[in-house]
Amino acid sequence: MRYIFAWISAMLMTGSAFAQELVGQPTPGALGFQPAATRIMERVNDFHNYLLVIITVITIFVLALLIWVCIRYNRRANPEARKFSHNTTVEIIWTAVPVIILVAIAGPSFSNLFYQENEPDLELIAQSGDLDDPNIYVDAAKEGWITIKAEGMGNWAWTYYYMDELDSEGYPLQYVSNGIHFGLPSDPAPTPEKPLYLATDYPMVIPVNRYIRYQTTSDRVIHAWTVPAFGVKTDAVPGRLNEGWFLVEQTGVFYGQCSELCGKNHAFMPIEVRVVPQDQYDRWLEVMKSGDIDRATEMVQVIDSNGEETRLASVE
Repeated sequence: MRYIFAWISAMLMTGSAFAQELVGQPTPGALGFQPAATRIMERVNDFHNYLLVIITVITIFVLALLIWVCIRYNRRANPEARKFSHNTTVEIIWTAVPVIILVAIAGPSFSNLFYQENEPDLELIAQSGDLDDPNIYVDAAKEGWITIKAEGMGNWAWTYYYMDELDSEGYPLQYVSNGIHFGLPSDPAPTPEKPLYLATDYPMVIPVNRYIRYQTTSDRVIHAWTVPAFGVKTDAVPGRLNEGWFLVEQTGVFYGQCSELCGKNHAFMPIEVRVVPQDQYDRWLEVMKSGDIDRATEMVQVIDSNGEETRLASVE
């Protein structure tokens, strides 16, 4: 009887876990990708669902064909097999149909890759005034780019450089972001606000609804700056500057990790991004320039709602 109660309790806990959606981080027992926070990830999700339909149809067709052949042409049902060398109609079909399927997959795939890999022309978007196109953001384009460089460190951390924001000595604003969990007994206990192996001491902070140009590089080994909810993943290679872009439409906290096998502590190289309203970002930037990084980080631990929906990476 106690096993029955234990099973019922486990099922109830599983149902509760599904009901508690975690945003911007992995959800135990969940299926599919993390909820999209950018237009790039929305397109990736749409393409994934589109491919899933094609794969399902192909799998069901092949399975049905195998079952039909096993039943119709087994030794007992068909003792005398017919002998022929080829069938022109069948050969045309099994050549043409795969080509059609590949073309149907390649079309949206190339379109998504072009959108993701090519930096948009903000001057052209700002002049277009096309508010109906979901792939461009006219108001954000008028504000211009925010450029941030993420440098992978050999000691399992990220250094962020705000290239357009200069400190008191005239250098780009920079700081090191370390993970706070390393699998050691001395690690702080995980909380919904500081999830295990994802939280950092000094997160990357960006404003909502702004075009972000991110650049990646590394000082020693290859890393990869990856945030699943943004649909971005770019290698950080020593001696090379790679870059990409994204725009987050909702405030919140989003997590990622290095996605290259960069070394023994690869798993402890998290990425934490806090997306805040423009006013809060400006205040954070002002305090960061004064050199008080602890006070600046404390200012973004609670994200101002500012009348916008906030997606917190905690149990809702």
